[in-house]
Amino acid sequence: MELVQVEYQREAGGRVLRLFIDRPGGVTLGDCAQISRQAGDVLEVCLENMGPYSLEVSSPGTNRPLVKQVDYERFKGRRAKIKTIQALDGQKNFKGVLAGISEGLVKLAIEGNTITIPFMEIAKAHLIE
Repeated sequence: MELVQVEYQREAGGRVLRLFIDRPGGVTLGDCAQISRQAGDVLEVCLENMGPYSLEVSSPGTNRPLVKQVDYERFKGRRAKIKTIQALDGQKNFKGVLAGISEGLVKLAIEGNTITIPFMEIAKAHLIE
């Protein structure tokens, strides 16, 4: 089981702590329930002074976020959308096919050209259909 991403935010119903989990072959509802029970017990002890919150555990889904450098190699050949912190050649949003990562540079094939984006410049990235 892999912890893909953690979100903690205030919403209309109060604070929500979301854990996105994944594993080869996908995540089942039973997996989410099991991790929710285990994480809930640990968080209750460790975060007792945090105040009330809701815990949600789910699969990252088809638009899985790309968070770690290994994600860019693991999902090589899949379509992705990448948003950078600062504009690169006047552009901040990129869509293309992942072509891996090398020496901290993410390779993205866009309309027959391959561009490189420094991993440290990526604000947000996820797979797309």
